[in-house]
Amino acid sequence: MTDSTSDEATASELRTAIATGVPEIAAMTPGRTGNLSARSGDRVAITPSGVPYEEIQPGSVPVLSLDGEPVTGDLAPSSETPMHLGIYRSLDVGAIAHVHSPWATTLAVLGEELPPVHYMVAAAGGPVPVAPYEPFGTVELAEAAVSTMESAGTTACILANHGLVAGGEDVQDAIETAVAVESTAQVYLQAKAVGDPVELTPTQFEAAMAQFDSYGQPEGDDAD
Repeated sequence: MTDSTSDEATASELRTAIATGVPEIAAMTPGRTGNLSARSGDRVAITPSGVPYEEIQPGSVPVLSLDGEPVTGDLAPSSETPMHLGIYRSLDVGAIAHVHSPWATTLAVLGEELPPVHYMVAAAGGPVPVAPYEPFGTVELAEAAVSTMESAGTTACILANHGLVAGGEDVQDAIETAVAVESTAQVYLQAKAVGDPVELTPTQFEAAMAQFDSYGQPEGDDAD
């Protein structure tokens, strides 16, 4: 297979992954406010800017280089492309989901991190920190998100007065991380409304993290 053919195959796989994952993003975020991307090597596919979710097909998904240069597609990429590319250049993730889901965004407005009140926070690698506010679509927002996640050792962070960004090994993993943070944020805020949430101790959370890492089927095993 030639390099050109290989690049085309990679772009096709990435575009299909984005189009397939878009309905799950749509279920989490209002209007057209979320975005989804996937990376393979130095190629990044990302949702197009301002296009209704139901209209996004593989052929409408832009593909860029890791430096932001257009590779495939006629539509402009998401306005949050700088944040996605910045995270890819700094963190070991293969996909990124950015949503304005209501409960995580409530924490964003409060400027409050998501503490370890449930073991599902382990999906993000630890308590989910808050990145300081920066205007959307800017390099400054990208730098704030990267710095915050690097400092906390997480693959997700709450963006102050904005929303949530979550990374994963692939599109489904990134979405699942965003869902885990959102559902835990809901439980946490509901608990705060009626009492004082009890956090897991560091020992309890470390044990939960270890269990989480080994969760699921062993590599190479097929379920009957």
